[in-house]
Amino acid sequence: MPAAKTAIPVLEWHQVRPAPVVLVSGTEGFLADRAIRSLRDLLKTEDPSLEVSEIEADQYSPGELMTLASPSLFAEPRMIRVTGVEKCTDAFIEETIAYLSQPADDTYLVLRHAGGVRGKKLLDAIRGGAGGGVEIACLELKKDTEKQDFVAAEFSSVGRRITGSGIRALVSAFSDDLAELAAACQQLLSDSSDEITEVTVERYYSGRVETNAFKVADAAIAGRRGEALVLLRHALSTGADPVPIIAAFAMKLRTMAKVAGSTGSGGQLASKLGMAPWQVDRARKDVQGWSDAGLGAAIEALADADEQVKGAGRDPVYALERLVGVIATRGEGR
Repeated sequence: MPAAKTAIPVLEWHQVRPAPVVLVSGTEGFLADRAIRSLRDLLKTEDPSLEVSEIEADQYSPGELMTLASPSLFAEPRMIRVTGVEKCTDAFIEETIAYLSQPADDTYLVLRHAGGVRGKKLLDAIRGGAGGGVEIACLELKKDTEKQDFVAAEFSSVGRRITGSGIRALVSAFSDDLAELAAACQQLLSDSSDEITEVTVERYYSGRVETNAFKVADAAIAGRRGEALVLLRHALSTGADPVPIIAAFAMKLRTMAKVAGSTGSGGQLASKLGMAPWQVDRARKDVQGWSDAGLGAAIEALADADEQVKGAGRDPVYALERLVGVIATRGEGR
């Protein structure tokens, strides 16, 4: 949470702008990732030669910040993204406070602090005005009205229309996870060219108010076969269409395949794969315990189920139940 009194601007996530020091605070990781990504894209638009570096504050090596902030041969602008400031080392606190007294030219130091008291001395210095920074407060969206405003902004930002009832239906279907709500918005934007209404949302996400497809997929991927089958049957009994359920499995397995066997920090891999860091971290967690062969078998089973629910088979429910069985056994039930 930002301090009650601060000498620097405190902005919302969508108001992010360049500054020598950008403190991205708050517990909502999805909004924080998006704010940082927006800042990076803005800086790259201004100068494509922008050099982006990563620091993990909990594994900080003395001198690392000054090395990355030192002018390069061709004097490219630099963005230094620091993750895990809420778990930072003492050396990081001391050296960053010293850096604030004279930030490097053409350098943007972006500090992600997810909450807690660790690093308070550093936060107080930044909020007191040292370094000439700004704070981007990424607070959890707890109220439905806040989530509805978020959805409305997602559509208005690209000039698309969604009705009030469509917004409310979408928030009801994905009230538990802002990342999934944002993904649903993007799917509707890419798949539908008309005005988005409550009917459109129901066609895609019918039955998700009580049980959404991602909950089914999460339970199956975690190996909880019985729970996944119960959730699946409940979703189908309340009107969910099999096609969006298949789409949820496809989204999960696709990201798992991308990160399987990968090395490096979440931020580094996210940039390489064109994903958000939270997606990388979640996919890494999901893929734990999976073998390459098992993942391949699950993807093959997904392709078969996709054909079955789109008309190639007579019983789409059985196809979905069989897919759940394969995935819940990490490909062994193939």
